[in-house]
Formats: sequence, C-alpha cells, structure tokens
Amino acid sequence: MSTTTSPPQQSESGSPPRWRLIGPGLVVAATGVGAIDLVATLIAGQKYGYALLWAVVVGCLMKIVLVEGAGRWTLATGKTIYEGWSSLGRWTLFYFGPYIVVWGFVYGAAAMAGTGLPLHSLFPALPVPVWGVLSGLIGLVLVWAGRYALFEKVCAALVALMFVTMVGAAVLTVPNIPDLVVGLVPTIPAGSMVNVLSVAGGVGGTITLAAYGYWIREKGWTTPRHMKVMRLDNRVAYIVTGIFVVATLIVGAELLYSAQIAVQTGDKGLLDLADVLDDRYGTWASKVFLVGFWAAAMSSLVGVWNGVSLMFADFVGHVRGLADDHPDRGIGGRWYKAYILWLTFPPIILIALGQPVWLILAYGILGAFFMPFLAVTLLWMLNSDRVPGEWRNRLWSNLWMGLCALAFAALAVNEIQKALAKL
Repeated sequence: MSTTTSPPQQSESGSPPRWRLIGPGLVVAATGVGAIDLVATLIAGQKYGYALLWAVVVGCLMKIVLVEGAGRWTLATGKTIYEGWSSLGRWTLFYFGPYIVVWGFVYGAAAMAGTGLPLHSLFPALPVPVWGVLSGLIGLVLVWAGRYALFEKVCAALVALMFVTMVGAAVLTVPNIPDLVVGLVPTIPAGSMVNVLSVAGGVGGTITLAAYGYWIREKGWTTPRHMKVMRLDNRVAYIVTGIFVVATLIVGAELLYSAQIAVQTGDKGLLDLADVLDDRYGTWASKVFLVGFWAAAMSSLVGVWNGVSLMFADFVGHVRGLADDHPDRGIGGRWYKAYILWLTFPPIILIALGQPVWLILAYGILGAFFMPFLAVTLLWMLNSDRVPGEWRNRLWSNLWMGLCALAFAALAVNEIQKALAKL
C-alpha cells in the first residue's frame, strides 16, 4: 500500500521521538466515540448514577487490548488487518464485503444527521438534513486528497473541543467524589446488563478499531521498532477517552439521576441534555455543550470518511489481486475515493426518505457481529505462526481478548434482537 507520509524523525538512539508521534490512537478513539455512544453512557448515569462507572474502565481496557492487537499485527507482520483476515479463509470475504458496503450506506446517513442536529440547534436557519449534508461534504473535502497529517490535526482539534466541553460540564455539576469512587467497584444493578454492555462496548468504536493499523502505516510506523510508541499512543488515547466518557457518566448521574430526568435514546438525547443545561446553568452552558456535541459527531464522521475508506481500498485491492504498493490500494487512490463518495452521496436518500426496515435489519445484524469477529480473529491470528514468536499473544492478552469476544457476543445477541423487533 502506498503512503503519503514520510518516515518519522529518528532520535540518536534509533527510536522515534515518542512525544512527537502520539496521534493515530487519539484518532481511532475519537472516531469511535460518537453521539450514540455518549447517549448510552448518559442514560447509564441517568438510570443508575455512578454504579456503572466500573464498566467504563473495563470498556477502555478492552479497547486498549483490541487496538493494541490490531497495531501489533500490522507492525509485526507488515500486513494489513484485512490481509490477516483473508489468511483465515474465504469466509471472511463473505462477511466483511457485505458488511462494509451496508454499514457505510447506513452509517453515512446517521453520521450526517448526527452532525446536523447540534448545528441546527445552534443555527436554526438551516434544517438538520441540510446541515448534515454540508458536514458530509466538508468531511469529503478534508480527506479526499489523503493528507494524513492534515486529517490528524483536524481530529486533534475536534477532540480538544469535545474533551474540554464534556469535562467542563462534569466539573460544573460538582461530582460526588465518594459515590464516584464506590462506582469503581463492579456491581450489576437489576435490569442493567444491557446498559453495562452498551457502556463497555461504546468506549471508542467498532470498525474504526480495525482502522488503527492503517493509520499507523500512514503515520510512518511500519516495523516492530515502532511497537513501544504504538503502545504508548494507544494507552494515552484511551486514557483520554476514558476521562471523556467518565465525564459523560458524571453529567448523567449528577444532572439526570438525582432529578429523575429522562432523555431520549439516539442522538436527540444530547439535545435533551442541552435543554437541561440551559435550565440549570443558562444559555451559555447549553451553547458550549452543543459545540462539544458537534465536535464529537464531526470527529466520528471525518474519521470514518478517512479510515474506513482506507480499509475498503485495501479490501478491494486484495480481492482484485493488486500489489501491496499499487496506488489504488492506498490512501488517495481510486477505491479510497469511491468509498468516500459512497459514504457521502447515496445516504442522502436515507436522510430524505427514512431508512427501510430491511436495511436496518441487515445493518443491525452485520454490525452486531463485527466486534466479536474482530476479537476472535485477532485471537486466532496473534496466536498463530503468522506472527513472529516474540509478538504473539501472552496469557493476559488472550484472557482480555477472550473477555472481549464473550462480552461483544452477548451485546451482539441483544443488537440482533433489537433489529428483529423492528420487523
């Protein structure tokens, strides 16, 4: 695969200067934390106070393990994660091909609508669909040329906005520290299992976790000597993400749980929270929060427009037998741009006309299987001779990936039940 970035600057010891290189992990974490994930955490705080705080921590640890596994595969083997999946048999093609096509169609509509909601609340002159489509077009322009350095800077700015906004909202509510500490002790309140899985599963992404291996290649990290900085990058990113999601749960616990205020599911739940902040602290708090809401939604949109398009280009290039360094298999190539167009224009139909039940069913079922698919295939690949011995899984990695596979399989069953209920 081609890359548009130059190799990272080396220090005298031959190792890349770590502090200058942190970035792809923050991109994958920010891309994965969208508005729906925030609402799931908000509702958990609304229903159970701080009782599910421990699930946020577990979710961060699970994502650290999975993203580290995807990065370790890429650096240890020099191959993309799709090349790893294809080595497990053609069944991966028959799952991943339909999944990435259907997922992109539905996600494109959801991402644009998600960015349109806060923008419409801030600037009501344009309706939600118009703001959403404009956001999609902006995302297209930002990633079209495949300039990873620019893309990373944009994501970093959006992360800063969403982080400062949500953490600021949490500080504003004056969190109950003793209750917060108690929430770190694992408990499962009656009827909360789905919320536990949603909170743990929502800390930072689905398909975008697998995009991490592509982003580190674009960063210039391509060999095992980048393993330490990759791991540092990943951990720092999910610590930041964990603080952000904990702040969301604090806001739910302090503003909603104590007052018994319910918010809607889906993106509109964050608009409900903006109204609560307006009533409690004034219009300024609501407006600042809406900016953070937009930043969270926009970071997910831009990240997917870049990262999943990279995955699609690699997938098509592999199926067509293109060489690893063929331009159409990398960033800025024909198939990369084709998927950006697929994310941006056909979903406008869904925004305008609504989403047919059959499409929602396919999206729910295919999407539900992705996280168990990722955990199981990483377990398989990283315990095999496809990986040099020193970079294979150790006991703790296997235990955590096994936990991920079980947890996400349980969440998959719940998601499939919800999808079938819409028939």
